[in-house]
This record gives sequence, C-alpha cells and structure tokens, in this order.
Amino acid sequence: MIPPTPGSSFWRPPAPTPRPPVPSLLRLMWRREKDLLSLLPDLAYREMVTPLGYTRRGILLVNDPVWVSRILTDHDTFPKNDLFVEALEDLVGNSMFVTSGDTWRRQRKMVDPAFSHMRINRAFDFMAAAVDDYEQRLAEQAAAAETFSLDAAMSHLTADVITRTIFSVPLAGQTSHDVFEDFMRFERQVGSIDLKRLLWDKPWSPHQQPEPVRQACARIRLHLGTMLDARLQHPEYDDIAGAILEARDADTGKPFDREGLIDQLGVFFLAGHETTASSLTWAFFILSQRPEVVTRIREEVEAVVGNGPVLLEHTKRLPYVRNFFREVLRLYPPITFLPRVAGRDTEIAGRRVKRGTMLMIAPWSMHRHEKLWDQPDRFDPDRFLPERESRQVPGSYLPFGSGPRICVGAAFATIETALIIARLARRFDFDALEPATVRPYARLTTRPAVEIMMKVRRR
Repeated sequence: MIPPTPGSSFWRPPAPTPRPPVPSLLRLMWRREKDLLSLLPDLAYREMVTPLGYTRRGILLVNDPVWVSRILTDHDTFPKNDLFVEALEDLVGNSMFVTSGDTWRRQRKMVDPAFSHMRINRAFDFMAAAVDDYEQRLAEQAAAAETFSLDAAMSHLTADVITRTIFSVPLAGQTSHDVFEDFMRFERQVGSIDLKRLLWDKPWSPHQQPEPVRQACARIRLHLGTMLDARLQHPEYDDIAGAILEARDADTGKPFDREGLIDQLGVFFLAGHETTASSLTWAFFILSQRPEVVTRIREEVEAVVGNGPVLLEHTKRLPYVRNFFREVLRLYPPITFLPRVAGRDTEIAGRRVKRGTMLMIAPWSMHRHEKLWDQPDRFDPDRFLPERESRQVPGSYLPFGSGPRICVGAAFATIETALIIARLARRFDFDALEPATVRPYARLTTRPAVEIMMKVRRR
C-alpha cells in the first residue's frame, strides 16, 4: 500500500455507497430513479470481470485493463452498444460518434483535418477570450452576491469556448443561447436508463427516445444549421466548420451533404463542451470544500504566472493544477460508461459471451476499483506525482477512453481546464450553498443529481 501523503486528510467526495446486487436494484426501484451509478453493486469495485445481474440481453462489467484495451481496440467485434447509439442518433445522426467499422473509418478520415483546429496553438486565443468574458460575469455576480447554478455556468463557459472554436464567433445571440438551453434539456433526459429495456428487452430491439428528447434534438439541429448558414458567409474564417465543409470522401470525392455536416458539427459541439463542463463542475465544487487545495493552486499560479495574464506556456507549467484536475477526472470521469456490445459469440477472460451481450466498461468503477488503486475513494491529487504514478496499474486510468476511438480533444481539454481553474481560483472563492446534498448521477456524463447552487466572492 502507498502511504498517505504527510499532512493530508482522508476525504471521500460524494459518491453512492456500494451495496450487494439485490439491495442495489431495490434501492433504484424504490427511489424510482434512473441512475446506473446506484445500480452498480459492491462487486463492481472488487471484481475484474463480473456479470451485472440476470437480464435477457446479459450485461458483463469489465474492469480488467487488459480486456478493456482489447474491447476498445477491436470495434469490429465490439461495436458501440445499441442503447448508446439510440440515445444519440436523434442528435448526431449517422456521425462518427455512433458509427462503427468501415463507416466510422471513412468518416474519421474525412474529419481528421478538423481536429487540427483543436490544437492548442490555434485554439488558445478562443479559450482566453471566453474566460475573459466569464470572469467579468463572475465579478458582477460577486458584487451582487448572486446565487447561480454551477452546472449551468460551466456548461455555458465551455459551450462558448467550443462555439468560438467551431464557428469563430462567441456564444451570443438568441440562436446560440437556444442551442445551449436545448443541449441542457437533452443531457438531463437522454442519459437516464429504462430498467424495463435494460432487464427484459432483446438486444437491438427498436426503440425511440421520448418525444421531449427528440424535440430538443430537432431544435438543436435546426440551430446548428442556422449557425452553419451564418458561417458560410465568412469563407475567410479558419476553423472547425471550415475544415468539415472542405472534407471529401477519399473514394468518391464527395463532401458531406447538409445533414452530414450537421451530424459532424453536433459531435464536435457535444464532445467539445459537455464532458469538460461536467468535469469543471466537480472541480469547482471540490474547491469549495477543500480550502487547502485552493491555497496550493493559488501559490503555484502566483509562482509561475505572477500577477499577469495566464499564457499558454504557463498552463503547461502548473503540475499541481494538472494533478488536481486529473484526480477530479479519476473520481468523476466525464463519460461514466463506455458501453459496447458483442457483435458475435466470443470469449472474455475465460467466459463465454453470447452475441448481443452488453459489455459495460465503466471508467467510474475502474477508477474506484480496490485492486487498481490505493485508497480509491480518497481525494488525493498527489497520487499523480511521478514517483507515485509510476506504481499505478497500466491502463487503469481512462478518463478520455482508449484505443482508436480515444478522445482526440484530450490535449485541448487539458489546457482549457488548466486555464479556467488557474484564472478563476486565483481571483474568486466559490461557496456551495448545500454541499451535503450533492451526489453524482450518471446521465450522458457524470453530473450532480441536482444542480449545485453557488455564490462567489472576490478575493
């Protein structure tokens, strides 16, 4: 066992208390919630490969890093799960976020040039401009002692960053505001689980999302189309939208049609802001509860940056800020589950796996697994110090996924979050109004069950 860091205390951030399988299911049914975190039994944090109850389709939870790597690498045998695809196809259509096999490979080649616009030297100015505007808003909220939703604030900030990166314009005006609001409605509803479908329905059974979700998706796609039309008036812009407009199929030479363009732009918008917003929500909640962490961040920022602006070069020289956020990602991975499905009869860790079995790869349980981490429930940014990180089990940490479909925006998100944490933590104190009521909930991302209400004070 790795000894605790001298002078640190054990603190367990909000998380469900694991229980045996039957009580876990009964608790979920009693609360009438649709939160898969509460359904995970205690075995999920002790076993490397274990079935999750007895369902018609079969569910196998895989925590073994070796098998996780194999499953996430072989997406011909283990494509994305049909329930996951159904949850997103109304929003992102037949985009690379939900496709598999040759279709995915073809689309990925077409949009690869767009990923270059997420490189930090291109995007940092967009990030900094968005944080400039948000700092001004926070200063006004501090002066007015205004109460605000931390979840909504982080979602709006990261949506502003990605809107500037995609379209070269800030998140302003009614169209952009409507896109943001509908994304919030979509995220809150689409990530919920249907116990009947999970327990009784056959794999690949046809199903439609609830009408409110479909309506929100239709409005988002309409707004993205409006923003795309506005962008077409500025061919001089050098951004993600421009790269996707120029994309051509290697075999046919054809571009994306209009619906295909909206599909891919929806992917960038969803992946580029929702996951980061989730992580930043947890980061600033933790900062509101751990003043000693705030002190260390401020001391590091002052030593590296001084009183001047936080530049790109500074964000790469803030190791404690980086380790703090890596620990946030460990405890609250933005994508709670990476569901796959067995596309054919196969074998995993000596177990026979039938075609249609749901394979649940859960960064949530892997990051809290007692065989993979020392004191896994303990908040401890120093576990990522080089001398301690070298003892970690390889492949046990995957906040951005793994394999060919690993998140290509990982570097973008790392710099974006370092900038936001460094700038906001050095100027403001965050105070959560009801911290004892905060608990995580598995929606599309790992979100608080109820919005965290905050007040902020200038230092």
